[in-house]
Amino acid sequence: MKDSLSIAVGPNSPEVRDLTLGDLLREAAETVPDRIALIAGVADIAERRQWTYAEMYRDAEQVARALANRFEPGERVSIWAQNIPEWILVEFGAAMAGVILVTVNPSYQPKELAYVLNQSRSAGILVVPEFRGNRMIDSLNGVRGDCPELREVIRFDEWDDFLASAPDDLELPHVQPMDATMIQYTSGTTGFPKGALLHHKGLVNNGAHTLDRMGASDGDVFVTAMPLFHTGGCVICVMGCVARRMTQVVVEAFEPGLVLELIETYRASSMVGVPTMLVALLEHPTFIDRDLSSVRCMTSGGSTVPAALVERFEKELGARFTIVFGQTECSPVASMTRPDDTIDDKANTLGGPMPHVEVKIIDPESAEVVPYNTHGEYCTRGYHIMHGYFEMDEATEQAIDSDGWLHTGDLCSMDERGYCKVEGRLKDVIIRGGENIYPRELEELLFEHPTVGEVAVVGLPDDRYGEVVGAFLRAAPGETPDRDRLFAYLREHLSPQKTPKHWFLLDEFPLTGSGKIQKFVLRDRWVQGQYTEMQAGLR
Repeated sequence: MKDSLSIAVGPNSPEVRDLTLGDLLREAAETVPDRIALIAGVADIAERRQWTYAEMYRDAEQVARALANRFEPGERVSIWAQNIPEWILVEFGAAMAGVILVTVNPSYQPKELAYVLNQSRSAGILVVPEFRGNRMIDSLNGVRGDCPELREVIRFDEWDDFLASAPDDLELPHVQPMDATMIQYTSGTTGFPKGALLHHKGLVNNGAHTLDRMGASDGDVFVTAMPLFHTGGCVICVMGCVARRMTQVVVEAFEPGLVLELIETYRASSMVGVPTMLVALLEHPTFIDRDLSSVRCMTSGGSTVPAALVERFEKELGARFTIVFGQTECSPVASMTRPDDTIDDKANTLGGPMPHVEVKIIDPESAEVVPYNTHGEYCTRGYHIMHGYFEMDEATEQAIDSDGWLHTGDLCSMDERGYCKVEGRLKDVIIRGGENIYPRELEELLFEHPTVGEVAVVGLPDDRYGEVVGAFLRAAPGETPDRDRLFAYLREHLSPQKTPKHWFLLDEFPLTGSGKIQKFVLRDRWVQGQYTEMQAGLR
């Protein structure tokens, strides 16, 4: 019976190496010092700066000394910027200085920023003044008085002055592979953001193993369009590229026409993108005119990828397609398909466990491993698991059990090969275009509005984004909620992608026997066309 249980272990190779981020970059600089490591993939060709591996390591060391001159090892320093080359230099420099880097979404609004700064107890922040209309420096100045532990603000538009402040003779601390190096904010069943405390060993090896299974080759060109504030960007792309000594072209923010031009110009072989990015590439008017013959491997994840899309990519690009699965708490990839898997496996499974990674499917109630092809919770264990949630012991104990298994909250099943399928989620998370949105945050804000008596935020299926946000409201007594005003109200507090696309006003909610709202019923009824949207002028 034991042989038929849903538990699998990944292969023993490639090896898990005891390296820090700084070790990884130094190895590349010593091995291929003159190879181009990093290119700023901006639209203006004249503004495309680049670094060799030797130059990248030199500048990262300079960043490390500048940070070590201001902060003690173990202190947290936030970074709030789009995908600029300096972001990557800070990622390595902070790691070499023993500073824990806290990544912040550049679309965050003041309330979200203040929460991250205070929960992480950040002593400093590196920030761009503005990006895509978001006046970040103004937001920071507005909340700084509410962040008592924040003592240093470093502006990216004063970068040269920052580097010049680094003492040449300052000795950097000795950093160990299991030292914490990054906090990335995620969430669980509570809906409150939690900071996943990640270590060097997990990030270095996970990025390297992901690109190895992807089929990326040493010395090739890789386009990084995934956001760096997410592990998909700063781990899979950045760590993977340095591990393979690749040339990385980093894009400030995804724009399909620019990405296509960069692939053609630099003869890029590889890219990672959520399905919405890849669809945008295929649908862009310049797609058919670009020479994309250099592309050999593409990887996606964050939501399911339809078989027709997988087949189209492999046919039109001649690229081998792979799917990754995991979460921030596991650095982030735990399972992944292979380039030579079938179209059906790539579209309908998560593949098998990564090297040196264990995966099992358990009964959520009994915690017993279930038989093959039985629904249960996906759990994983190995070198890749986070230390825990920063200063949230109770949440950490709920996520990682006494045997070291991370309980992901994802409902999956496993076949005899160790390949898993996603069947749903235990935790109430909406995945819109690969980005997690947590209903509790929106629900609390909407509930505070005087016209709202009750609210449920639900993920609704969408062909383009996988899921979009739907808000189901019941009016407060004597009130009439106005969609435009509620939309504007949320936009004052939250980043744009979190704002609901669909709005519904109900007389009553479907409830469980204990009085809890049945969100799956709301979703099913919407799919069946039983709800009429609130009218609005804004959307």
